[in-house]
Amino acid sequence: MQPRALLVVLGLTATTAACASSGATPGPLPSPSTPPGTTASRPRGEALGHRLAATALEFRGVPYRNGGASPAGFDCSGLVRYVLARHGLDVPRQTREQYGAGRRIGRNDLQAGDLVFFSTVAPGASHVGIALDDDEFVHAPSSRGVVRVERLTTDYWRSRFIGARRVS
Repeated sequence: MQPRALLVVLGLTATTAACASSGATPGPLPSPSTPPGTTASRPRGEALGHRLAATALEFRGVPYRNGGASPAGFDCSGLVRYVLARHGLDVPRQTREQYGAGRRIGRNDLQAGDLVFFSTVAPGASHVGIALDDDEFVHAPSSRGVVRVERLTTDYWRSRFIGARRVS
């Protein structure tokens, strides 16, 4: 492994713990983009998945904040909850609880908007992101990072991937 890659892996390993341990009380969630009761407020299927992914991408560069659940700063599960709430979907606040939301899907069936889960600092789901396609995902990775896009096929994420859920 090259020295720079090793530093990235070590840095990610040391700093993703905050996501798993956050016990913060969530703030108010955003309202859906379309008024409730309209046909566009809770569309289903692939189109919604693409909208979820597009919304998640809007927050690239937002700083990581332990317990963060707003555009001022996000932790991993706070980002997921905030993005889904913008589309009228409610999921629990904690990563481990989000792992039980929606329906389980296989790694080969990933679509935009699916939730991807990893075991990073403890057994079980301790980190979550939002899939952009079958390889890329958006997440709030660490106490020294920002919301960003990464690939599921990198050694670090591939070896820690534990499952995916579809909530739309």
